[in-house]
Parts: sequence; C-alpha cells; structure tokens
Amino acid sequence: MTTETITAAASGTWTLGDREVHRIGFGAMRLPQDGPALQPDAVPSDRARAIAVLRRAVELGVNHIDTAAFYFSPLRSANELINSALGGPYPDDLVIATKVGPRRDAAGVWTDHALTPGELRGQVEENLRQLGRDHLDLVNLRVLGTHSLADRFGALAELRAAGLIRHLGVSNVTPQQLAEARTIAPVVCVQNMYGIGVRPEQDEFVRFCGQEGIAFVPFYSIAASGREGGTSGSESAELLDVARAHGASPAQVRLAWTLHRGPHVLAIPGTGNPAHLDANVAAGALRLSEDELARLDALHHTAP
Repeated sequence: MTTETITAAASGTWTLGDREVHRIGFGAMRLPQDGPALQPDAVPSDRARAIAVLRRAVELGVNHIDTAAFYFSPLRSANELINSALGGPYPDDLVIATKVGPRRDAAGVWTDHALTPGELRGQVEENLRQLGRDHLDLVNLRVLGTHSLADRFGALAELRAAGLIRHLGVSNVTPQQLAEARTIAPVVCVQNMYGIGVRPEQDEFVRFCGQEGIAFVPFYSIAASGREGGTSGSESAELLDVARAHGASPAQVRLAWTLHRGPHVLAIPGTGNPAHLDANVAAGALRLSEDELARLDALHHTAP
C-alpha cells in the first residue's frame, strides 16, 4: 500500500476522556535508544533523528502520544525529547498520556520496591517537570500483579481532584482491577498487552471496554512476543498472504487488525525510524475484508 499523503485521520477518531484523538497514535518507548528498549546498557539514539520523528508524527496528524518518565537510556529521555520537539507551546489538540508505577534507578535498573502513594505523586511531578506541563492529560497506573490497586489509584484520584491530572487510566490490569479502580474515580482507558496471537483471552475484556465507553490501548501489538526487543522477523503464511494482497507490511496488517477490534481501540506503535513512522500511520487506512479478518482471528487463537 502507498504511504503518500496518508495521515492519522484515516484511522478515525475516539473521544479519550474529553479530547478527540486519532486512533493511530505514537508510543515513545523506542525513542531514547537504538535496539531493545528499557535496558541499562542501551545505546542512546540520535537526538536529532528522534526529535524529527516526533515532529513528523504531529505533521501526520498524530495527536495521542504515550510516554513515561521511565522511558530513558543513557543521555536520552523520552519526555525530554517530547518537550524539546513539541513543547513551547504544545499543539492544542495533542494528548500526552504517561504511566506511573514501575521504577528504574539512575542506572536504568528496574527496582522491585512497591511505590507508596507519596512516591507515586513524586513520579507524577517528575513527568510534569520533564514534559514542561502544569498538568498531565492522562496518567495510567501501571499495575504489576493481581493485588488491590485501591491505595495507589486513590492517590492518583486525589491528584486529579487537585488539577494535576486531567484523566486516569490503568495498565496491565485484570477486569477485576478495572472494576476496583472505577469505584474510586472514572477510568478513560485500559492499556494492556494485546495483538494477533497475543493474549487472545483478552478478547472479552476488549469488548467489555468498548461497551463501557473505555478506550482499549494495546501495547506490543506489532512486536508481539518480542516485547521490548521488537519483532522477531518471522511471520505466519496467513499473515503474509494478507499483507501481500494489500501491498502492505506484516506490521501494518497487525496494526490494522488491532484497529478492527472496535472503534474504541487505539494503537500506539512506537519507532525511532522515520520511514517506519510513515508506514505505521498509513496502516490506519488499511481496511481488511471479512474473510481476511476471519483468517487472522483464527491465527490469533492458534498462534503459539
């Protein structure tokens, strides 16, 4: 498929909280480094290229960017890159979503210390400072495990009431944890790992979110089991057949399938490569037939 002149508008829109966004967004995890993300020994990315990618994303109509203060490598921070590329002032229609909960130390090593509500506030303040904002559009509480999130989500709800956060979401959660969070404050999105062959048991949860008017924002929808390391480069014959039929790449088909899961599903593919960015955005214009969707759905439920 051609990528010329295709913008994020081709993917349609969804009202995220009270802001209308295009359904193809951008994930900033891969910006600070070349190669696998979130590694202590990551190779810093080229700063000028990363800033150019962000500015190109906005030129293409992307108005939903996902980030986190723990997206960094030696010398590079996703939030600082976003601020430098797009701040002063930010575009009026741009929604920046961030995550809090996990923590990496200054060397980039993950810590297993469970954050207190006070430490969560510190993470919110860190995001505000790095992004150069007086409030955050959307903060997702990233949850590790199936235990109660009440105290931590309650702390974020207090910051929302104080005006530091506009909207709240949850990430890596079960339906039970979503239900618990909704008793505390409104939840506008769920951000879970999901894609072709990735957690098919989430299908019903995806549908439920749509019924409730909650955005479902899948991560690793392209990388799948490759996660932070990216795609493995190996694809099934079924997926390759669909890609060839559309003159598209397997990554574009994966994104298109994700968007076909419902109008509330928002994609946030991430890249530090300008050409990959254009292709990811163009995937929002890819329309799959009922037969193609059936074939990919079957792959979704049978892939190892």
